[in-house]
Amino acid sequence: MRTVVRFALLMLAVSFLTFLLVGLSPIDPVQANVGQAAYATMSPERRALLAQYWGSDQGVLVRYISWLSHALCGDLGDSLRFNAPVIEVVGERLANSAVLLATSWLLSGVIGCALGVVAGVKRDSVVDRVIRGYCYVLSATPTFWLALLALMVFAVWLGWFPLGFSAPIGSTGDVSMGTRLYHAALPALVLSLTGVANIALHTREKTVDVMGSDYVRFARTRGESTWTCVRRHGLRNLVLPALTLECAQIGEIVGGSILVEQVFSYPGLGQAAVTAGLGGDAPLLVGIALATAALVFVGNLVANLLYGAIDPRMKGVAAHVE
Repeated sequence: MRTVVRFALLMLAVSFLTFLLVGLSPIDPVQANVGQAAYATMSPERRALLAQYWGSDQGVLVRYISWLSHALCGDLGDSLRFNAPVIEVVGERLANSAVLLATSWLLSGVIGCALGVVAGVKRDSVVDRVIRGYCYVLSATPTFWLALLALMVFAVWLGWFPLGFSAPIGSTGDVSMGTRLYHAALPALVLSLTGVANIALHTREKTVDVMGSDYVRFARTRGESTWTCVRRHGLRNLVLPALTLECAQIGEIVGGSILVEQVFSYPGLGQAAVTAGLGGDAPLLVGIALATAALVFVGNLVANLLYGAIDPRMKGVAAHVE
């Protein structure tokens, strides 16, 4: 019951803050959606009718209460930019982004955890310094610049991947899953790199602590090799914090997808958020904000549930990022 109440309060706060930020934005929804030329030649009466139709002539609180009354009945309104129900637009774009987000999330966790374990076991060696230097450079690199560089090298120069989009240009009808994965491969790889550095550095510190613990030293005196100690005695203690950090980074990956999808022209949730923001499309922005907030909430909830499966001692204990 507490989880349900927290989730409801989170959705309420996210929706209100999104409406408030859109209301404070200097973007005029009427002017942004009809275009500069049409808006300049439009009569004041016509502008007033469009403002009344889209509700931009009302205060933020009035519009939010009206939206909330419909949202409680399952209606999130209609998108101004896409001229379609918000639920349909968010569902379609989220389906396009699902493969991208899931692949990048898994890759960042696996690669980051593996690099962190290797760096921790090889502490102060050349391998450790190379991995740490790589993570420091990666954490300081802007996501959009990394995406542009990858697009230029692997798509333009080498031609290994398509230039963008989720399907070949001009394709009609259904597109095979293999084609969709091929188009999502490069954006997913770039997006996964945003979470590798934090997980690798965090896992390295935990590995150093585990390798210096009493039970590992006792195991090594019994003749067990370093990697056997890591596999048999330290892996469970290393997976727990890495899993917590990985689930906590869902919001960061979703935020990074906005820039990556823009660079690769990938028609996902991030690109829809940019389009809605530039057009002052409050209903669509709220729908996207609610969807991303729900993803982050579910990610943390799943981490709590997985804790009990990985380590029975953690059952009933909330997961917190250390």
